[in-house]
Parts: sequence; structure tokens; C-alpha cells
Amino acid sequence: MWPYFPELLETPVPRYTSYPTAADFGPIETVSLAQAIAGASGDISLYLHIPFCEKICYYCGCNTGAANKRLRVMSYLAALHNEIETVASLLPRDARVRRVAFGGGSPNAIRAREFIDLVDAIHRNFWLEETEWSIELDPRSFDSVFASAIEDAGITRASMGVQTFSAHCQEAIGRVQGDALICRSIDMLRSAGVKSLNFDLMCGLPKQTEEDVADSLSYTRLLGADRIAVFGYAHVPHLVPRQKMIDPNALPGSKERFNMAAQAYDYLASHGYEAVGFDHFSLPHDSMAKAARDGTLWRNFQGFTDDQSEVLIGLGASAISGFSGLLAQNEKNSGGYRTMASQGRLTASHGIVRTSEDQLRGRIITELLCQGKSQLSPCLRAKHKGSLEPFVSRGLAVLEECELTILPDGLPYARVMALLFDSFRHSTAKAISSAN
Repeated sequence: MWPYFPELLETPVPRYTSYPTAADFGPIETVSLAQAIAGASGDISLYLHIPFCEKICYYCGCNTGAANKRLRVMSYLAALHNEIETVASLLPRDARVRRVAFGGGSPNAIRAREFIDLVDAIHRNFWLEETEWSIELDPRSFDSVFASAIEDAGITRASMGVQTFSAHCQEAIGRVQGDALICRSIDMLRSAGVKSLNFDLMCGLPKQTEEDVADSLSYTRLLGADRIAVFGYAHVPHLVPRQKMIDPNALPGSKERFNMAAQAYDYLASHGYEAVGFDHFSLPHDSMAKAARDGTLWRNFQGFTDDQSEVLIGLGASAISGFSGLLAQNEKNSGGYRTMASQGRLTASHGIVRTSEDQLRGRIITELLCQGKSQLSPCLRAKHKGSLEPFVSRGLAVLEECELTILPDGLPYARVMALLFDSFRHSTAKAISSAN
């Protein structure tokens, strides 16, 4: 069991799927994204955002809406097709798409034929080379027709939003899905050729107990998930209005949440899974585990990944594109996105130009989260030696010369340590580092 230091966990910290984070973005010129796309070369990745779900869950903070208005869905997809063509026209010929990921929302909230039309558009407009395809799915609206589309598209990786198998927790978060439904979805996905299957699970849900977590972990293992992500629920109804449907008095306390995360780690690590970063787990044969073992694990807007591409182009409303010198987010509002993309325009007017200092700090943060250690520059070592002392003195990290290493007990505090190198949150880092 990990040691519990609540004073180091009092302040929320970013998940650091990028650095700087999306919260640090500001206005940028659309031409910046056009120039970055035109300058891309080698292996690149694509992410397509489908901001629709058949049913909206109370807990979800994703940019998504109900898929019950067909004209709105069709209009969005038409705009997405236009954006695909616009982006492809800017890419140089030597840029090769090696990864394509569909996320949301729930990509299976659109019709199977519409999904295949998007796949065909990617084949038609981009240069693909040994491309791996992945998709996020909502098992409640997944059927055999969409499973056939997945097989036709050549999808080999899929992620299902399971969250919990406990019926009372499902009811509390507005995501009721029986065990039989999950099993049926797994069977269809495996038959469709999916080799790597991920389950998203959550800790800290309303009415959730450690027994609930144990049951969900055990059943997930029994069902043979190749990867498991165990996320902590973030209750921010002031930012996500739909979360007002959740009774805050039913949420576990911070110590209970911490114990649930430790419980998940202990169980999975002792039952055949390898820890990947701080909240992901993978069976040894899976490419994610292999990346963690050989030091090539990385982090992008989709979380931990074995994707080594330095260029990720986001397509769709709110999707974020990442380049070494630029982070750019598309228009979040679906209506505004549809208008701009339908006119053949790039929609990103929000983001940040990454300075060399940003890239250095981003490398350190990513290495700490992915490899558990990072080589600091002498300047940064001298600057942060004092702020690291609370972690070193508690046996959570070691600083030898310029190498900072997170110790096993420090794993749940990895993001807190990463925050110390975040120049956009200097005051927060200072408060954490002064904890005794």
C-alpha cells in the first residue's frame, strides 16, 4: 500500500497530456496551424473527434452531445469531411499516416455507413503506411452492424468505457449497462479482429466502495482486457453542468479515493498486468507494456501511448493538434466548427507556440510520467532542488546529480512532482513544495 500524504494531494494538478496544457492556451493565428501542417514530414498520427453519444452520462467531461438530431450529425460529418480534405491538401507528400484514432463522445453514435465513409475519406486523401486504427466505443450503443464496419475498416485496437460493473454506481452516474451487454460487445470486437482491447475504469464514483472496485477489477481481468485505464473521477459541476445530477455527498473522500487507486494498482500488478505510468495497466504481450519496458512509452492528448510520432493532427470540433513547436485546438463549439470547416478553413484559433523552454520542461514532465525518471539540466536542478525536498525526504523520489527518479512509493505523486517543472503554475508548485 502506498504511503498517504494528503498535504501533497490537496491541490488538483493537470493530467499533462500536453505541456503547456490546454488550460494555458490563448489566441493564435490560424495560419500558424497551416504552416505547422505544411512543415510536417515522416510519420504522423490522426485523431478524429466525434462529439456525439446516444446517451449522455452524468459524470462525463468530454465535449459531446446527444446524437438524436440527425440533421446536426449529418452537418457535422459533412464539415469533418471538408476538414479532412483541407488538412490533406496542406500536408507534404512525404508525410505518412501511421496511426488513426477515432474518439469522442462515442464514435459508434454515428451510423456504421457514416463511419466507413470517414475511413474511406482518410484512405482517399492521405498517404497511409502500415497504419494502425483504433476506436473508442460505448457498449450501450454497439451492435453487430457497427462491429462489421470495424472489421471492414481494419480496426485492431478498441477502448470501451466500462467505468464500473457495480449496478448502484452505474445508476448514480447515468450509465447503466449490464454485464451481458459488455460480454456481447467483447465477443463482437474479438470476432471483428480487435487484438488490443482496453477497459476504462473509474475510482471515486458516487456510492462506490472498495468492494465495488474489487469486483470491477476482478471481472475486468476475467473478461481478458489487454489494457486497463483506472481514472479518478473529477467532480467539477461548475465546469461540467451535467455533473450537477450527481450527489456530491455520495462521493468517497480523498483517503478513500487514494485507497481505491492503490487497491487497483496492487491487484492488477499482482494478477498478470504490468503498470504503465501511474494509472494504466497492460498485459505483457501488449505493445503498451512493451513500450513501457523498453523506455519508448510516450504521452499525448489520448494519454499514454506507444505512438512515437512527433506530429498528431486533430480533426473535428475541440480536437487538438500537436507539433514540436505548436499546440493548436480546433473550435470547440460544434456550430462554429461546422461553419468554418464547411468553408474549407482550418478552425484552430486557440493554442500556444511552444518555446524551447516549454519543450525542455515538457520533455522532463513526459519522461517523469512515462519512464519515472528524467535528466535535468544543471540549471533546473539547482532551481528545483529545494522544491523537490519534500518528496526526497519522504522517500518518494531520489535526486542524484542531475537525475531525478520517482521511487515506487512516489508513483501516486508523479503528477504532483511533474507540476514542479510547470512554469505556468509557479504559485501552485511553490505551495506544494512547501508542504511539511
